[in-house]
Amino acid sequence: MPSSKLKVAVANVLKNEGYISDYQVSSDAKPLLSIELKYFEGRPVIEELKRVSRPGLRQYKSVDQLPKVRGGLGVSIVSTNKGVMTDRAARAAGVGGEVLCTVF
Repeated sequence: MPSSKLKVAVANVLKNEGYISDYQVSSDAKPLLSIELKYFEGRPVIEELKRVSRPGLRQYKSVDQLPKVRGGLGVSIVSTNKGVMTDRAARAAGVGGEVLCTVF
């Protein structure tokens, strides 16, 4: 897929949380982002990925309103003024932002 700073930041969060094995950005004229999915016992680690905020309806949440995914078992990826991070990291930093997606 075409690469962008936001996509690379989301891929970095997914890698740090253990949802993907690795990602690479090609150094061509048009950089491409390649993501290597992670599997456990033959099944994909990512069971569900939902886009929350979309161009027609942005979802901004304060630190108190950040959603917990499946009781804290999954993560929400949030774009804040301190960068792209998980909902847990955003709560710890005391910042809200745009909820990009949820992963379980």
